[in-house]
Amino acid sequence: MPFNSKPRVLLTNDDGPPDNKESPYVLGLYKHLTCHLGWDVKVVLPSAQKSWIGKAYHIKEVTRGSYFYPQEDGIGETSQRSRALKDGELAEWILLDGTPATCANVALHNLYPNEIDLVISGPNLGRNTSSAFALSSGTIGAAMSSSLSKMRSIALSYGTVVHPTPTMYFEPAHEAGCRIINHLWNNWGEDECGLREGEVDLYSINIPLIEDILSEEGLKICWTKMWRNSYGRLFKNIACGSNSRDHTVEAPGPDVANSNTIQTSGPGPEDEETGDLLFKWAPEMKGLITPSLEALPVGSDGWAIYQGWISVTPLRASFGEPNTHDGLESENRVWKMKL
Repeated sequence: MPFNSKPRVLLTNDDGPPDNKESPYVLGLYKHLTCHLGWDVKVVLPSAQKSWIGKAYHIKEVTRGSYFYPQEDGIGETSQRSRALKDGELAEWILLDGTPATCANVALHNLYPNEIDLVISGPNLGRNTSSAFALSSGTIGAAMSSSLSKMRSIALSYGTVVHPTPTMYFEPAHEAGCRIINHLWNNWGEDECGLREGEVDLYSINIPLIEDILSEEGLKICWTKMWRNSYGRLFKNIACGSNSRDHTVEAPGPDVANSNTIQTSGPGPEDEETGDLLFKWAPEMKGLITPSLEALPVGSDGWAIYQGWISVTPLRASFGEPNTHDGLESENRVWKMKL
């Protein structure tokens, strides 16, 4: 791929089209990428919230799409056919009834083949630090999907610390994100195992939305590795003693306040028979979101966000492998087992 100082960008996310509660950041980042950096940006988003879906693809459903024409406030018309922009409309975006990874792949190979140099996924509403969140993240899933198409890819996430997050934090976050993205594009790292001619496959950026982001010096930025952690119970059995409150679930992001709820699509209390197998999304995340400093490996992305710093983590588009059998000769790799 020839180097281009101003890349042609695909912007996607897992939070869906602009929405004050569920997707408050994508429009602002788009404006910064196009107006401040002057980059050519195509936007293909899930038509609705698709968090915690990882790198999944829906393979039995037909993925349907529509054209979306956002205005300055993020509100816009949709259309089944492409049309000319009307007064006040910023651009033509595309919304797909699919996963973030689907949006990225369809955009790269069907909508804009050979027209994209860099994929940016995000900004996510909430952090994507640590393996527990990263392996579940639709934001990172879209970037991972794109890197598997040998495309430079970046996942960008904004860690929510203050509830509700002051809107004055948004612009500094976009500015910091664009500076880092621009720097990475012009100084892309090397990895001898990279899919793309020895380059790093993808990066995960996490920016904490804290008061220091307003300071003149801004937040510190550091290279990090991923904090390897785990999670426990993610779902709650609500079959016994079911009531209307049981049939709402917390919004899916790791940093979303507990008071933000959404309705489930499952059976409600008015159903005559639900049985005893009824579960709702109710993750126990305290140890993941507010760990002790002693639990965080120095140099990890979780350690950085605990310090109030921006983390930049180079990643490979693969499952991590232990080096248990490195150096073995080929004949010693063959199993010899007694039956």
